[in-house]
Amino acid sequence: MRAERTVTSRHRALPWAVIGFWVVILAVSALFAGKLGGVKHDDAVDYLPASAQSTQVAKIQQAMPGGGATDLIMVYDRAGGLTAADRAAVKQQTAAVDAAYDLVGPAPAAVTAKDGGTVMVPVSIAERDGKPEVVVKDVRAMLAKDLPDGLRVRLGGTGSADADAKEVFGSIDGTLLLSTGAVVALLLILTYRSPFLWLVPLAAVGVAAGTAMAIVYGLIKGFGLTVSDMSSSVMTVLIFGAGTDYALLLISRYREELRRCPEPYDAMRAALRKVGPAVLTSAATVVAGLLCLLAADLNSSRGLGPVGAVGIVCSLAVMTTLLPAVLVLLGRRVFWPLIPALGSPSRVGRGMYRRIGATVVRRPVVVLVASAAAVGALALGIGNLPGALRQDDTFTKKPESVAADQALHRAFPSRSTQAITVVVPTAAAGRTENTVKDTAGVVGVDPGRTGHGWTEISVYPSAAPDTAGERGTIRLLRTVTAPDHGLVGGVSAQRMDTASTSSRDQDLVIPLVLGAVFLLLAALLRSLIAPLLLTAAMVAVWAAALGIGGLIFGPVLGLHGMDPGLPLLSFVFLVALGVDYGIFLMHRMREEAGHGADPRRSAVNALESTGGVIASAGIVLAATFTVLASLPLVMMVEMGLVIALGVLLDTFVVRTFLVPAATTLIGNRVWWPRDPGGAGPQARQPAEPELARQPG
Repeated sequence: MRAERTVTSRHRALPWAVIGFWVVILAVSALFAGKLGGVKHDDAVDYLPASAQSTQVAKIQQAMPGGGATDLIMVYDRAGGLTAADRAAVKQQTAAVDAAYDLVGPAPAAVTAKDGGTVMVPVSIAERDGKPEVVVKDVRAMLAKDLPDGLRVRLGGTGSADADAKEVFGSIDGTLLLSTGAVVALLLILTYRSPFLWLVPLAAVGVAAGTAMAIVYGLIKGFGLTVSDMSSSVMTVLIFGAGTDYALLLISRYREELRRCPEPYDAMRAALRKVGPAVLTSAATVVAGLLCLLAADLNSSRGLGPVGAVGIVCSLAVMTTLLPAVLVLLGRRVFWPLIPALGSPSRVGRGMYRRIGATVVRRPVVVLVASAAAVGALALGIGNLPGALRQDDTFTKKPESVAADQALHRAFPSRSTQAITVVVPTAAAGRTENTVKDTAGVVGVDPGRTGHGWTEISVYPSAAPDTAGERGTIRLLRTVTAPDHGLVGGVSAQRMDTASTSSRDQDLVIPLVLGAVFLLLAALLRSLIAPLLLTAAMVAVWAAALGIGGLIFGPVLGLHGMDPGLPLLSFVFLVALGVDYGIFLMHRMREEAGHGADPRRSAVNALESTGGVIASAGIVLAATFTVLASLPLVMMVEMGLVIALGVLLDTFVVRTFLVPAATTLIGNRVWWPRDPGGAGPQARQPAEPELARQPG
């Protein structure tokens, strides 16, 4: 009796110690997590290729006197043509801006369109006059005053567009956190049908999120890690999605063990022992995939790697320590009203996934061909993906900067209103300026600032922004300025460099991710065939998800461009996250095979045991990424939808039909070179033909 009391006391002491540890961690994290928003960066160079000419130009501009400039274009227009009073107001406001700010480059001059209805005034305000978003807000307030009735003014240019983007990003954190939390809470309530149980994993996810934010803040301050709003937003989604997935798998197995073990402590130990390797490998694949992004040249992709990895590690730590401790102390009553009593029968053999499994093993060839054909057909939509994303198509809702730029395109169709920036060593500035003036496709040149041995030249091409003609002019300028060590940048050059770098990053990072995932799966499953099957299935899912994007982005959603980083980021997330479900299924299948079940019985039992939890986890993960689609940025909408659709396709087609059908046909050879049942890889054949005869 005394020994029994000692064991019980120890069982209670350990969970309390774990909770106490996390209380301390949470208290410390609370001091730093809230400071993360103040140290994030969303400068242009944080999203550009590290080695590109346009990135070097942006860095040189920042080092020049006044720092980087806020490039703006004041756009005035009246439907019936500008009046004398309108022109006087334009002149007055231009003088007011010139007096209020330290302008860079030549004095601002008004340019009138041929139809006389639109006037543009380009200005560049030195960065020392304030942050771009503050400057844009103040200039807009200045322009809204003392205008003649009927004269419309809008502020465009790259500085205005950047300010609008930062305003959107500034509201993301709170919106994303609340929206994601609400979605996860609703799905957990529907999954558990309990008024209490859903609170436990949701609270654990909150602890993981707070801890991750504090750690990322520490990395920024201690190691100079660059974190953008995009990477921070994706980290939040990862924590909620992956953390909830781990909780669903653990709680499902814990409920199963409670029917066998009298004590919650023993049931949790058994659950952790059986699902621990799968959860650990699942987290390791995501972390490995994200860290492979460190090899990317695109700053936005490379910066996302360590930030996302921190989120996954925190989710894993919380869900395998804090969550089990709380569940053990709450006991069986946390499942009320569906409390799993000791010795109560499980639902194995009576569920929907049991019937699906029986159908799959009865006709594996038909199921495999049908599911593979469906995935392959969807992948054909890749050919319909839109082209590169233009600046005017960055937002789902049209802000003032986009409206101004569109007005400029209509009023000045034969001239670009967006300058190409050339920086050249000052000693060669005069010669380079003359060379640029004589370059085909150039209609205007304005000399700019000089500092730190460099001179900036603004070049205006004849072609409109984001066209083949403008890109040709940029390439030609890089050729003709190269002898003088000139560098060509600007917004259009940045988009050009981003697109080409994204393509190179894909060729480098995708093989790294595939190799890392394959090695981790091989270590968990102790097989070479099963990891090949899972990775091939995930590549097919990724292609199909992009294909669905091609079918809905333009025709359905009216999105006229695609972020060049979408294919790589969606691949990393779909392969690293999606393979989780393959791990859960195949690990359980191997466990069944180790107990002596033949391949068909293993497939059915594993599908029955994990089908429900995989479905719930897939819905939760897809829903969390769908929250990104509610943000007013096209790149977030596209990434959220592609990943969400890919996860659903993987959950309900690939893991439910394609993989079980393939493993049934391959048989025990799927575990080559080691047979989990102890026999040779081809020694055991299906021994329970009655399984295939069960009614579907």
